[in-house]
Amino acid sequence: MISENELRAGLDRAAYVYDDILISTVLVALKLGRPILIEGAAGVGKTEVAKVLAEVLERPLIRLQCYEGLDESKALYEWNYQKQLLAIQVSMNRKEDTDDDLTRSLFSDEYLLERPLLASIRSEEPAVLLIDEIDKADEEFEAFLLELLSEMQITIPEIGTVKSKTTPLVILTSNRARPLSEALRRRCAYLYLAYPSVEKELAILTRKMPNIDAQLALSVAEAVHTLRANDAILKKPSIAETLDWAAALEALGITELDRDALEQTKGFVLKNNEDLDEIHTLLPEGDCGEDCDCGGHGEAGHDQSHCAHHGHHHHA
Repeated sequence: MISENELRAGLDRAAYVYDDILISTVLVALKLGRPILIEGAAGVGKTEVAKVLAEVLERPLIRLQCYEGLDESKALYEWNYQKQLLAIQVSMNRKEDTDDDLTRSLFSDEYLLERPLLASIRSEEPAVLLIDEIDKADEEFEAFLLELLSEMQITIPEIGTVKSKTTPLVILTSNRARPLSEALRRRCAYLYLAYPSVEKELAILTRKMPNIDAQLALSVAEAVHTLRANDAILKKPSIAETLDWAAALEALGITELDRDALEQTKGFVLKNNEDLDEIHTLLPEGDCGEDCDCGGHGEAGHDQSHCAHHGHHHHA
């Protein structure tokens, strides 16, 4: 069992910015063998929690990516039908095995293909099981998970009940695309991750990019915070996109977020065409310059002139 100091030290080594709530939740979940349900908007770093904990705890990471229509054969196990057919043909040619012997052998470990859920409880060493975006899976699959989360065991009709060899740390993530059942929530410790504050985003930038210019890091953190607060932005920038943007600016030798810098690198922080047009909101009034008839407010005049503040032509 990892201690609080060891967990903090490990997260520091992994350059992960954490708070006391995360530390307490992880320690209790490990001690009690409880799953952790992490909810929050896309891009706040829910999946990263599982990745970094696997690294810190020195456990293998087993990931199940959920999607609509996910079923047991993709999540739990599957039989190797081709190998089974081959074994049947060989047995028929030999005519030595009885039907019962053949049936038993066909449904043995030799023909079992482990999928993430089964692999996690049959692992010889404790694993971190990431069930990513559980809200994308059907309610039927969510209900199927309850046996695993409650008893740390899985029932396979052909074999029977498979009990866990080790207890994985189970982390479920949800973007809240649909409500999750109360039964699932009851079985889990709960964390909600919001988009980071400017201060926390700045801390993430400086941890992940220790050589970044201090003023640039602050400008990027403030700019991303402004973009996320803009209701016109359809796809809010994720923390990963903040890091990508800062890396792109660094690669170009840019230390100041002026109009040209924004135009050159906006595709690293905003990821659809409608959102790109909103990059002008990061510029202070008057930044269009004296030659632009928008008056420094991002609005073009009646002559439909080009406004560099917006990065596109306005039409009357």
